[in-house]
Amino acid sequence: MKIAINQSVKGENIPQPGAQQLVFSAAAKKKIKTILARYPKGREQSALIPVLWLAQQEFGNWLSVDAMELVARTLELPYIRVYEVATFYTMFNLKPVGKYHVQVCTNCACMVRGSQKVLESIQKATKTSQSGETSADDLFTVTEVECLGACVNAPMMQVNTHYYTDLTPESAAEIMNQLRDGNIPEADTPHAPKDPVTGGKYEEVK
Repeated sequence: MKIAINQSVKGENIPQPGAQQLVFSAAAKKKIKTILARYPKGREQSALIPVLWLAQQEFGNWLSVDAMELVARTLELPYIRVYEVATFYTMFNLKPVGKYHVQVCTNCACMVRGSQKVLESIQKATKTSQSGETSADDLFTVTEVECLGACVNAPMMQVNTHYYTDLTPESAAEIMNQLRDGNIPEADTPHAPKDPVTGGKYEEVK
């Protein structure tokens, strides 16, 4: 059994600050206040994962050093603490991704039901060839991932915040084609992931 780690950053490619001077939007600040209210005073570090997720949504679906520094200042934490968490969890992108982040599960249940052929079909449709690669048009980043929690409907994938299940190579390629045309197919499963910020249905930060 293989174990996935966050491949967004490698030792020879440590992300650097870009002097972006990022600030959270009013809507994001309101959500952060709600998140912090869950924890006792002095336990702000407990809010790190949901606030990092919020920052990723807020700043282009990835976490630059500037975004992580903003989270560190917001939670009054050392930057290294934020960086440690962001580099551990595969849900965080430490480099830019395409408009559509296509995460294809290739773990046990999906593997035995043909996820490799699904992955190959998606790579062909998006003109990518390896995990984590972004298409030349910046529309798609295709990543091979571990279990996404919808094994009963394997094989499956997650595109941004949508789950698509019971895939075939043909249906997966058709979803890619629809996305390229600007159409987002409706998620077809009750097993949609929950927003780490609210615990409910995903909501885009405006």
